Amino acid sequence: APSQSQGFKGMMKAVLPIFAALLVLDAAAAFNLQPNALPRLSSQLRAASPQLRTTGVSNLMCSAPVDKRAERRRIVSNPNFNRRGFAETKEEVEGMMVDEFKSDLVAKIRAAGNTFVNEDVTIKLAESYGFCWGVERAVAIAYEARSFYPDDDIHITNEIIHNPGVNNRIGEMGINFVKPTGNGNEKDWSKVKQGDVVILPAFGASLEEMQLLDEKGCKIVDTTCPWVSKVWNAVDAHKKKEMTSVIHGKWKHEESVATASMADDYVIVLNMDEALYVSNYILKGGDREEFLAKFKNAMSEGFDPDVHLKKVGIANQTTMYKDETAAIAKLFERTMMKKYGPDKVNEHFMSMDTICDATQERQDAVQGLLENKDEIDLFLVVGGWDSSNTAHLLEIVEMNGKVGYHVDMAARIKEDGSIEHRNVDGSIATAKNFLPKGKITIGVTSGASTPDKSLEDAIERIFLLKALERDAVSA
Repeated sequence: APSQSQGFKGMMKAVLPIFAALLVLDAAAAFNLQPNALPRLSSQLRAASPQLRTTGVSNLMCSAPVDKRAERRRIVSNPNFNRRGFAETKEEVEGMMVDEFKSDLVAKIRAAGNTFVNEDVTIKLAESYGFCWGVERAVAIAYEARSFYPDDDIHITNEIIHNPGVNNRIGEMGINFVKPTGNGNEKDWSKVKQGDVVILPAFGASLEEMQLLDEKGCKIVDTTCPWVSKVWNAVDAHKKKEMTSVIHGKWKHEESVATASMADDYVIVLNMDEALYVSNYILKGGDREEFLAKFKNAMSEGFDPDVHLKKVGIANQTTMYKDETAAIAKLFERTMMKKYGPDKVNEHFMSMDTICDATQERQDAVQGLLENKDEIDLFLVVGGWDSSNTAHLLEIVEMNGKVGYHVDMAARIKEDGSIEHRNVDGSIATAKNFLPKGKITIGVTSGASTPDKSLEDAIERIFLLKALERDAVSA
């Protein structure tokens, strides 16, 4: 009967991909292929079969345990994977970087011992500020890639860094940003074709994204900051000891997404309050369903707080507030000591220093300015509004009882004397007449994703407002 025939066809349509996956496994066994070689084989099968392009052999085998460190190393060892940049275009790009990002004014302030007077404005510049080595390296490699592949389609999986000016420049160079679909962390990869160049940003990319690009046969240019890779190594160490990674970070942040993808079992805590919640659950137990609801977007698939919190290792998003990360690590060390005893703590707890030097130096430099905070009228913090490390600089200012304004670009400082700025809670506000009258001293810093030119532009706006004030008085 026709209905029986259609049912049989439907059943076969569902079953055939599974048989294909089993054939892949049999072939791997017959040729002594390691599981890490399977993604290559699966990509070849996808190319040959429309059904497998939809179902995906890798997806059918996702229940099989994967050595994520070995898989990462396999992808990195591919000849199409480049994380060293392009010597052929390096000199050209160095000139471009100087022209676009360096600042004569900031260099002059540095030469004056980080204190600079312009009429009635005194600028006190933090000792460490602005572009860090990892960010500068990432931007340079992206520029080098564009120059090395002038006619290729080039894509980037996220913003290269959290700075609107730099990202706009990347777009002007014809580098396409892979767009999110609006469904969680999913992205639309439909425009990325075999042989295209794909840049991984300074925050890194998830293992799943790396696998997808490897299977597509893309040329991958990796600008991941080495400090982020250091965190991945810490997560690898947790897995060796069968520990759950407790990641101090923001679950939506690109870096935390990438780090979590390298872990087997993890939970992401935003702050000390969430860390205390997890600590109390370890010591006293609690409402399992409430725990799962609270961390539903911030934990590994199948996470069970009654099973996966017996042994924990601490990792972090490298741009988090360093003192809070250190306090969270101490909290979990005490928690495991109380739960299992001092003699067993090393079996149940691990922590490695993975706060990046640049983040720490910029935070320490703001603390340095605050040692003489009574001399400073207000603080100006320049950096992307979605930049975690920049946001923490403002937090430090406000925790010390001082007024600070976080702007992502100079244009936020308006000629009418107002300033559009980001508050610590992430909200955007406008303050009118934010500059005090007369002589003022301003503490200035910028996030690790902020070029000196952006800092110069913001300082020049301050000078302009004070010049307009003087003109109004003299008139």
